[in-house]
Amino acid sequence: MSVPFGNRDVAEDEKKRLVRGVFDSVAHRYDLMNDLMSGGVHRFWKDAMVDWLNPRPGQRFVDVAGGTGDIAFRIARGVQKHGGAAGIVCCDINREMLGEGIRRGGEAPEIAIRWAGGDAEALPFKASSFDAYTIAFGIRNVTHIDRALREAYRVLAPGGRFLCLEFSRVETPGLDALYDAYSSSILPRLGRLVAGDSDSYRYLAESIRRFPAQKAFARLIGQAGFGQVRVRNLAGGIAALHSAWKT
Repeated sequence: MSVPFGNRDVAEDEKKRLVRGVFDSVAHRYDLMNDLMSGGVHRFWKDAMVDWLNPRPGQRFVDVAGGTGDIAFRIARGVQKHGGAAGIVCCDINREMLGEGIRRGGEAPEIAIRWAGGDAEALPFKASSFDAYTIAFGIRNVTHIDRALREAYRVLAPGGRFLCLEFSRVETPGLDALYDAYSSSILPRLGRLVAGDSDSYRYLAESIRRFPAQKAFARLIGQAGFGQVRVRNLAGGIAALHSAWKT
């Protein structure tokens, strides 16, 4: 069986290795590249995600494909604003990305985050372990989206929240062509200049085009068992937030 890897299809058991290679390569410049690629807008998208999550003290959170900890740190600070603490796990399959997160965590010792290695399709957590599951710009890189969604459902407690931030399908007329030209031409050049790796950023741009559009992804979330699936477009659909609940 073949699965998509950018613009080409690869063997099922090959994609995980290829994706690991991409993130091994870009980990040391990942946060800087996010700022350059989006003009810093990714920060506002992540803020919007955590605002919608509305984290509270005493809740248990897992951020999957959490890499350098951008979402986990935001959740921790959101909880601190309410004068309490929460259990927060940042989980990623890639050791290089986790290493960057752990390094950042050492610079903010007042924030308690647990770092865990784990595959989004086979999470190392018991069923019903968390009150909220977040994943930002990670689910399009898994080999089987449906398996990752079923794992999200499994590890959430009844009444738990699923929240996903991912690049999506531009729905604003005119912006779609501009964004396509930018992602296919400029992103690989930025990758070469800043991270010394154009191929990885070419893959990241191509993977966006292969990812299901908003409504199709919402259907996959529902098929995994979730209810109350809602979608919010960001920047005309360049990115989208998908929210759902485990009933």
